[in-house]
Amino acid sequence: MRAIQKVRHRQADVNGLEVFFREAGRPGQSAVLLLHGFPSSSHTFREVMPTLADVAYVIAPDLPGFGMSSSPSIGEYDYTFENLSWAIENLLDQLGVERFFVYLHDFGAPVGYHLATRAPNRIRGLIVQNGNAHEDGLGEQWDSAKAYWADPSDARRAELPDWLNFAGTRDQYLAGLPEYLRVLVAPESWHLDWERMSRPGNIDAQFALFSDYANHVARFGELAEYHRVHQPPALVLWGRRDAYFDIDEVLAYHRALDRIDAHIYDGGHLLLETHAAECAELMRGFVLDNA
Repeated sequence: MRAIQKVRHRQADVNGLEVFFREAGRPGQSAVLLLHGFPSSSHTFREVMPTLADVAYVIAPDLPGFGMSSSPSIGEYDYTFENLSWAIENLLDQLGVERFFVYLHDFGAPVGYHLATRAPNRIRGLIVQNGNAHEDGLGEQWDSAKAYWADPSDARRAELPDWLNFAGTRDQYLAGLPEYLRVLVAPESWHLDWERMSRPGNIDAQFALFSDYANHVARFGELAEYHRVHQPPALVLWGRRDAYFDIDEVLAYHRALDRIDAHIYDGGHLLLETHAAECAELMRGFVLDNA
């Protein structure tokens, strides 16, 4: 019988930013860094951490601007994925983590890939859950975003979907899901996200990160080279009903990496809301196999 693992809730001062993180397992075990996406936080990992902590030291931070971490104004902090990655790298250094597996989801993917390309030898493996590193995942639903990135004018911005509101936050969880899956998603998740996004200036911070996603897309060639040269082992977990990232992205990872295990579920963008138990067991096995 597995020991019951408890999740600890902590704060760290990272270059003047208060970074909240969840922690489980024992330092010294194989480390797993869980990076959430928009609009969520480390709360998304609440159900997988106890299972993972049986075999790993697990760290799930709230990125600056998200969850319970600091949310400085645009004038006080430059919201780019590279800057978020430096905050997370500083946190890992404080915790004494040298090598780690990294979970890449949505906005967490550009953060994690900055860590990976900056220090490839620190990465034990990739756990990709509805996170893009190829054009294949960016279907026609991204056309207005690409048009805005190419021409960030007021006219182009007016053509963007209106997603930085309560309804858009809820849709991240429910869009594309049939009723039998919708009833599995706990509504407090998007209520918590929207409460934190409603902090003064946070909508501007979120839009700044959306704008910086263009720089992540521009790095796809660099990421392809990282995959080709370093060939990290990868576990891909994908919700096939994701309304934002196309399932073709899974095949793109297959073409890029030699050591890959992919699992496609009847779930959505925030797959762990409906398939946490299944994903946790696969992640546990992946860590054991590649430790």
